[in-house]
Amino acid sequence: MQQLLITLGIIFLVLGIIWPWLSQLPFGRLPGDIHIERENFSFYFPLMTGLLISIVLTLILWWMRK
Repeated sequence: MQQLLITLGIIFLVLGIIWPWLSQLPFGRLPGDIHIERENFSFYFPLMTGLLISIVLTLILWWMRK
């Protein structure tokens, strides 16, 4: 458990440092992300972005356990 928390902390630290470059990637604007705009209403649900992040995290954690 300690190794997992330290690893996650390092990952978050690296993501925080490279965030300016990551924000230029198309995550959050992928095909399949739901975005509805009306006059006084805006709804955004990043469906495909969430699925992609889930798959990547699952593969990373699966790889770490082996």
